[in-house]
Amino acid sequence: MEIKKNYAYLPNGAAQYEGVAHEYAQFILNKQLKDRTLWDKFVRVFEQKADVDDNGWRGEYFGKMMRGACLTYRYLPDAELYGILYDTVKNLLATQGEDGRITTYTKEAEFHGWDMWTRKYVLVGCMYFYGICKDEAFKAEILTALCRHVDYLISTVGEGKVCILDTSHWYGGLNSSSILEPIVELYRLTGKAEYLTFAEYVLHKGGCKGGNLLELAEQGEKMPYQYPEVKAYEMMSYFEGALAYYEVTGKARYLNIVEKFVDAVAKSDVTVIGCAGCTHELFDNSANKQTEEVADKVIMQETCVTVTWMRLLERLLRLTGKEKYANEIERSAYNALYGSVNIYGNQQYSAEEQRMLDGVPFDSYSPLVNQPRGIGIGGYKKFKEGGYYGCCACIGAAGTGLFPLIGAMETDGGVVLSGYHNGEIAYVTPIGQQAVLRVRGDYLGKGELTVKISLPKSEKFKITFRVPTWSKDAVAVVDGKTQGVSAGWFTVEKDWKDGEEVALFFHPAVEKIELNGKCAFVYGNLVLARDEQKEENIRTPISFEKFGGKLVITRIAPKAGETVRFELDTDMGRVLLTDYASCGKKWTEENARISVWFSQK
Repeated sequence: MEIKKNYAYLPNGAAQYEGVAHEYAQFILNKQLKDRTLWDKFVRVFEQKADVDDNGWRGEYFGKMMRGACLTYRYLPDAELYGILYDTVKNLLATQGEDGRITTYTKEAEFHGWDMWTRKYVLVGCMYFYGICKDEAFKAEILTALCRHVDYLISTVGEGKVCILDTSHWYGGLNSSSILEPIVELYRLTGKAEYLTFAEYVLHKGGCKGGNLLELAEQGEKMPYQYPEVKAYEMMSYFEGALAYYEVTGKARYLNIVEKFVDAVAKSDVTVIGCAGCTHELFDNSANKQTEEVADKVIMQETCVTVTWMRLLERLLRLTGKEKYANEIERSAYNALYGSVNIYGNQQYSAEEQRMLDGVPFDSYSPLVNQPRGIGIGGYKKFKEGGYYGCCACIGAAGTGLFPLIGAMETDGGVVLSGYHNGEIAYVTPIGQQAVLRVRGDYLGKGELTVKISLPKSEKFKITFRVPTWSKDAVAVVDGKTQGVSAGWFTVEKDWKDGEEVALFFHPAVEKIELNGKCAFVYGNLVLARDEQKEENIRTPISFEKFGGKLVITRIAPKAGETVRFELDTDMGRVLLTDYASCGKKWTEENARISVWFSQK
């Protein structure tokens, strides 16, 4: 039983955007994804069995970045990128052993460390490429290789064999259990019952030693940071597998469990910038801990967590159509994700090497209180032939590719606008006409935009507009008539004529958030921050007694690289606030600290 999703991707390249979402996707495409030398290194670690000596995770790099590359390709269908990805998958499959294994571990060392994790990412990367592959013969070759890969696995791991929770000494086997999602996807592609049986075995084991994560989420008596294992990224990946299982079986219990889990994470662990884990990359009640100042070079809020959170939300958004998931994706993208993009190519500090190294395209950690960026390289591993890479550098492209991809999607009888990026969206109407939706305005700044439609002849269909959770007194103008619209979705179903347009006004406002005696400021879904390179003393406490506690805000023109810029009047003088993603970007320069949370006098 295949569950139909509420929303589906438009055809590859259907949206042509401008602005920050497009610019970051294009930057990563050119800077990272078309680097053949890098892809060759990712394949070579399988030939070398490079993870044996240190129980490493280099084998994840291929699958993580391949997934991001394929999502980016769907938004930006670049012929050169496709050729590179095709060759890379071809080269990876050539490393397959006679027994079907594709891994960076030898047979003598298998099912320890991150071996299962590596095998998972072989599946993930190859199946994402399968989804964009134009060569039917090669698709068959990929599927045959993946089946051999998994057939060996399930001949060794499972009921009465090696327990999946014993295949890694990390996190109670949680990392190994996250193979659930690609196993379900392989079942979806092949229909082979043994793969579904193995997926059910993994589900039954509950994700980790010490407790069944699915049952804990279902019961709701504990929050995720109170579970027996609290590794955020791996846990969310496991729950994504449970969601995939629901999609192919229709067993509603698993959808309910995942939604409860996501609600719990949002409540207890997601911070104001849309990431989680203020203690390394662990769930730790970071929704409350986020105001704490930490010592220099203490890492927190990993980019892997940001992107995995976005991906889990995106899957729920397409499946359920609930606006709250779109809101959380937007918050993570415009703050934690885009803040992590290393657009200036800064060097980054390596704790392993105790020195600065040449930078990779994504920073790994996102500060909140008086800390700089660039203080660590997540998942750092060297290559035998020289150089290094990391987990966050590989996973980031899945975020920058995914976010513009879901800006416009198809739904029954129409198109849905989940995000508002200036540009043009090609849409094939229910009767087969080629329509174009032109989006223009200042969504992130003034919260105003128009959507104008072009099509050969009038036709009745639906356009659904997202009214953001943060919007204030939102209104829409349709057929010259103004009407108030509530947060959620606003659908217009009518006979659309060429040249008609809808205007939307969301009225964002700077708002003050208070927590643990500190305060932060948001503007729509943009978190505002103070930056030492923009003003001298970002640690000055804030108070508003002279203003009766009211916020006196002056909006001023943003400078290069910024989305918004405000001046806030306080008892101590004016404070400069700009969008978080633009702050601290030149972290190798002096005075590079930034803060989101401020002390109140």
